[in-house]
Amino acid sequence: MLSILGAANRLCDGVSRRDLLKVGALAVGGLTFADLLRLRATGSAPTPRKSIIMIYLNGGPSHMDMYDLKPNAPVEYRGEFAPIRTNIPGMDICAHLPMQARIADKFAIIRSMRFQQQGHTSPELYTGSLRGNRPSIGSIVAKLRRDAGVVGELPPFVSMGDGNHVPGPGFLGKAYETYQPGARANNLGLATGVTREQVTDRRQLLNTFDTLRRDLDDSRGSMQAMDAFNNQALEMITSNRARDAFDITREPQHIRELYGRGTDYLRARRLVEAGVPVVTLTPDNYPVPRDCNGQWDHHDHVFTCLEAILPAYDRSVYALLSDLHQRGLDQDVAVVIWGEMGRTPRVGTQRGTTGGRDHWPQSGFCLISGGGLRMGQVIGATDARGENPHTRAYTPQNVLATLYYVLGIDPATTINDHQGRPMYLLDDREKVAELV
Repeated sequence: MLSILGAANRLCDGVSRRDLLKVGALAVGGLTFADLLRLRATGSAPTPRKSIIMIYLNGGPSHMDMYDLKPNAPVEYRGEFAPIRTNIPGMDICAHLPMQARIADKFAIIRSMRFQQQGHTSPELYTGSLRGNRPSIGSIVAKLRRDAGVVGELPPFVSMGDGNHVPGPGFLGKAYETYQPGARANNLGLATGVTREQVTDRRQLLNTFDTLRRDLDDSRGSMQAMDAFNNQALEMITSNRARDAFDITREPQHIRELYGRGTDYLRARRLVEAGVPVVTLTPDNYPVPRDCNGQWDHHDHVFTCLEAILPAYDRSVYALLSDLHQRGLDQDVAVVIWGEMGRTPRVGTQRGTTGGRDHWPQSGFCLISGGGLRMGQVIGATDARGENPHTRAYTPQNVLATLYYVLGIDPATTINDHQGRPMYLLDDREKVAELV
């Protein structure tokens, strides 16, 4: 992850001494990693190291065909799938999710979700709002938790999967952007041809040059602070721990087989286990027939598309939740699975379709697991046709308030925006009462 910035001021082996402090692959807009660490050091006191994994099913997964089936509704509403029982009485889910049905005691389903957007925009899931350039939950955690990304030499906020729906830092700016690994995880190590001995030599050279300015510094130890951040940045570059956390080949074969195609689910588990507080995942590797519109934006062919995707999705979720429990991580890691909306309860309402479901923000679902929350329950309900919440409607802000609770952050905290105005983390700070 060493960013070469030009031919000037290079050492004899072609690498600038200052290049060693550049961490371009972390997407911090040209800031050195030491700069980023300085910014993070202004956060609040450390909290217990809890983590969240947010899985965003981009496109609007059908609540009516996955977690809120209506077998007694008229045929034009209930669709083609039948429900099956889970190991929790009264919590029936789609027959294409049999593995999840076996571990329903390890999650809760919120069936009375309501969303704002009509189209495919992700900010509401990450920020709770579609307005005001709000920072995503990962960026907030990176700023407020001083342990974020420092303990364990890891980025504080990682996003994987579909790069078109990445959580943004909002008004917090580049220093709090998420790290997107993609093919760049190897960049967390040293550049090709650069040894640890060379890094040590450069650190010594850097210290030699910086010593020339020490006598000019009379500002209460600021040079020592600068040295501490530079040293910490170098430690993160030279350590293998960050790179290894992304490397699923280090897992036993039987674990990799358990996850199947859900390799990013496995990588997310490795990251939170290593100490990353926020991991977001937008799965984009499920097999979809040609007529399907992406992974979850199913319209005219909703049943064909879901029938193709749900088995692989079911296996991924089962593997992740079971693995977290077996490792004793379920109390410290909360997993949230949702989309930006549900889909029209009545089949064939979109113009030009006969067997599909259109966008429907009026209702949807959220599956949540772990984090020390109350599991094995259905929260809320929709009406008999799945059109609107029949009980109290919960919004993404309520889910995010619950996640902040897990992470030990008060959602009533204020952060100054780019104009210096204090902004609450959330406007609606009420948690999902049944979970806490």
